[in-house]
Amino acid sequence: MSKVGFVTMGESAGGEDIPTIGVGMLGYGFMGKAHSNAYKTLAYMTWPPPLMPQLVAIAGRNEEAVAGAARRYGFADHVTDWKKLVTDPRIAVFDNSGPNNFHAEPTIAAAEAGKHVICEKPLGRTADEAFETWQRVAATGVKAMCAFNYRFVPAVRLAQQIIASGELGEIFHFRGRYLQEWIIDADFPMVWRLDKDVAGSGALGDLGAHVIDLARYLVGEISLVSASLRTFVEGREVDDAFEAVVEFDGQALGTIEATRFAAGRKNAFSWEINADVSIGPVGLGATIAGMVNESITMFSGTSETDTYTAPVVDQIQVCTLWQLYFDYVITDVDANPIVYSGEFSRPSWQGRTATLGGSDPNTTNTLTFPTNQVYFSVVSVAS
Repeated sequence: MSKVGFVTMGESAGGEDIPTIGVGMLGYGFMGKAHSNAYKTLAYMTWPPPLMPQLVAIAGRNEEAVAGAARRYGFADHVTDWKKLVTDPRIAVFDNSGPNNFHAEPTIAAAEAGKHVICEKPLGRTADEAFETWQRVAATGVKAMCAFNYRFVPAVRLAQQIIASGELGEIFHFRGRYLQEWIIDADFPMVWRLDKDVAGSGALGDLGAHVIDLARYLVGEISLVSASLRTFVEGREVDDAFEAVVEFDGQALGTIEATRFAAGRKNAFSWEINADVSIGPVGLGATIAGMVNESITMFSGTSETDTYTAPVVDQIQVCTLWQLYFDYVITDVDANPIVYSGEFSRPSWQGRTATLGGSDPNTTNTLTFPTNQVYFSVVSVAS
């Protein structure tokens, strides 16, 4: 009998000679906290990690605030000038989690100094700024990544494998939406995300960028766009919401939506794909309402009842991103291709397995599909 995930999580065999890598981070707010947590939890979420991150220094403009962040997050040093991170020989990875107006220049400077770079999205405040950042960083040959974390959700990566395998046949539709409610109040304080000079855009760059990235990751490149931006609060500099109708290279149609004016929606990101396979029309969809437990639901016109064996994944999604990025740093293996193994063949899904890098391939849950609705779940267990 194979062990289940809850009994394997404490295993710590191996890992005696894990190489370390120095990390310097720009920014200590919401994303700085999230990135720091991922570095600190990597070793106990996936063991052994490809590299053991060492939190060398963190940069921010406010001396008191960045000093407090260094103590809280576990960085050895703090600085108020990001250029000191770029010249620090202890730092091999430059992590840019600062505001949008600090994405381009520091990321380019770090890459040109030979640091590997991770930059939060959007890569730039405008298309031109993002393109220049991408091109100049790519020209240096360092290992670079833009932190589109949702494509690293285990369920999303499994969905991409199913789609890439051709099992869904022709894709007809993609519809994705990212809904929040946090700035409906017209008197909401003027934070940097509402400042066009700093943020570049509103819901489009903050939320819509995630939906667009997931659409490209799952379906392919977008060839035509018809879209509308709307700012509901008079005097606000950035968009509060946007809607877009798109066409993909393969002729599939899509709708993409993002808003900060969806009352009752704290952080609701969902998507659905409709396709045609030999057994009849199929829909594949997921709701990503958090960072931990994710699932995919498949809706089918078939009357078959299948059994699918899905893994219990003993690492959370953010750590998966960093695990794969560090693999990329040391092995040249691109972090974006699918890390699942297993075949998906119609007409039956019975007996198929999928394993996520870093998880125990012998640890599984068996789920039975109900008639006319095929459901399988890839579960991440939080710490």
